[in-house]
Amino acid sequence: MGGNTSAYKINVDGTPGPEADNLEINANDSIYVFVQVNVNPNSDNLPFVIRDSIQISYNGQSKLVQLEAWGQNAHFMVNKEIAADETWNNDLPYVILGYLHVQSNKILTINKGCRFYVNASAPIVIDGSLQVNGSKDSADRVYFQGERLDDPYKDFPASWPGIFFNTGSSDNILNYAVIKNSYQAIAAQDPSTNASPKVILNQCVIDNAYDAGIITINSSVQATNCLISNCGKNLYLLKGGNYQFVHCTVASFSNNFITHKDPVLTVTNYITSNNVTTSSDLTALFRNCIFWGDGGGLTDEVVVSKNGSTVFNVNFDYNLWKVQNAPTGIPTNGIINNQDPLFDSISTSKNYYIFRLKDNSPAINKGTTTGITIDLDGNNRPVGLPDLGCFEKQ
Repeated sequence: MGGNTSAYKINVDGTPGPEADNLEINANDSIYVFVQVNVNPNSDNLPFVIRDSIQISYNGQSKLVQLEAWGQNAHFMVNKEIAADETWNNDLPYVILGYLHVQSNKILTINKGCRFYVNASAPIVIDGSLQVNGSKDSADRVYFQGERLDDPYKDFPASWPGIFFNTGSSDNILNYAVIKNSYQAIAAQDPSTNASPKVILNQCVIDNAYDAGIITINSSVQATNCLISNCGKNLYLLKGGNYQFVHCTVASFSNNFITHKDPVLTVTNYITSNNVTTSSDLTALFRNCIFWGDGGGLTDEVVVSKNGSTVFNVNFDYNLWKVQNAPTGIPTNGIINNQDPLFDSISTSKNYYIFRLKDNSPAINKGTTTGITIDLDGNNRPVGLPDLGCFEKQ
């Protein structure tokens, strides 16, 4: 109905629009109407809607078919190489195609509010440093997700590969980042090139990763107030390394996308490849955390495994976990065993998960003082005993 000025184009059984008439349809037959729209971006950073309609008149009757398409201007990054230090701001969304690569000794700084929409075959590869400066308000967090925003694809896991921190990478700090629907959300290979942890995660959410939320091989991660939820393997820490997880909630529920069949936490000082097992030193501390899973029939959501005679120092301090067979030879203190943490709202059928705590949760006021003054929401933690997990009951 928009005529020649419409953003939409139609083709009716080979006849181009905007109008086709005197069409004859035999009994039990049909015609094809193809519709195309080209969305020209504008300078606005908000989504916009393009609407039109098709009028169909036949045998004295008339009907309208409504057309609607969404568009948005964006920075389109195709095989983007960060060859010098760069800072990206929240002026427009970023669409990653091909790949995004931060070269060695270069820094990509991402400021609050940035949105990343990543193609299904586009990894984010870090050989230098990635620094994410999100903030506590929802609009100020930095989001990484797949580029498909239409139903049902917007909720599919493995929508994009993930963020990979290679051997030479260091000084990676992610504050208030939300990483969802990837294949492996965070993957870190080998230790940092300096004394700092290879990856520092503060107040981050990692959700719905098909294979692993965080997977490492002999690397180093420090995570505070983080939620790692509904991943194939939430935390998969292999072949040693150095790890510290404080006030983290690590939880999975079987749902329409991922069957919960692997422990939410696996820690080993070794890896086996081509029937050859190699071990490395392992130091890991888990304090004031929740490790929980439901569905899939798992009885042990925490698995710690040792091989060889390398340094092996794993400690669980004031945690709630679902474990029937506790890891042997591992120091534990203040453990709450097999008590449902009573998350606020869980609906696997509606894909709805709120991992804050109910009033009667056994995790409330059961932590130990750590000096951490806020939670994942940026709310204050009390001066006294804090709650377990990433959320403090307000």
